[in-house]
Amino acid sequence: MYSTTDFRNGLKILFNDAAYIIVEYQHVKPGKGGAFIRTRMKNLKTGLVLEHTFRSGEKVGKPDLQERKMQFLYASGDEYNFMDMESYDQVQLPGEALGDDVGFLSENQEVTMLFHGTEVLTMELPMFIEIPIAETSPGVRGDTASGGSKPAVLETGATINVPLFLNEGDVVKVDTRTGEYVERVSAR
Repeated sequence: MYSTTDFRNGLKILFNDAAYIIVEYQHVKPGKGGAFIRTRMKNLKTGLVLEHTFRSGEKVGKPDLQERKMQFLYASGDEYNFMDMESYDQVQLPGEALGDDVGFLSENQEVTMLFHGTEVLTMELPMFIEIPIAETSPGVRGDTASGGSKPAVLETGATINVPLFLNEGDVVKVDTRTGEYVERVSAR
């Protein structure tokens, strides 16, 4: 059990039989009456944000959460298959459960999944991935001095903006949190 004195940003708690992460909290001590803690919490399963006020000293449960290293195996239609790196159990998830991160998944890539019991709550990609450019328009001579950018489609199907000097086949480093180009790793 957690007490309200244990609250901090990023703490995962069990509230109303659901797992939440505290996004923001504020300890309030009014001049009259007891202290209370105002929180903004995000439901780990649905992503909905909830605001709730706890009395000082109130207790909440600890969720039964496990982080597991998983390996992305393959996609079959809108179903994505992953394998647990320790037990070799396989998990199949629908594409809508994974969100926009699907665009950065490539075969044999390791991800971290957060489980509540047997249910998958979230999937975290590595912060940076290196991936080849599958298709992009050629940079026009003379435009490179302006520091402009152009759209590029990666091998996984995601589209990002890249500098004009990059070509098809170049391997780029991408920040998966923002979906932005970081640097060129190697040229073709």
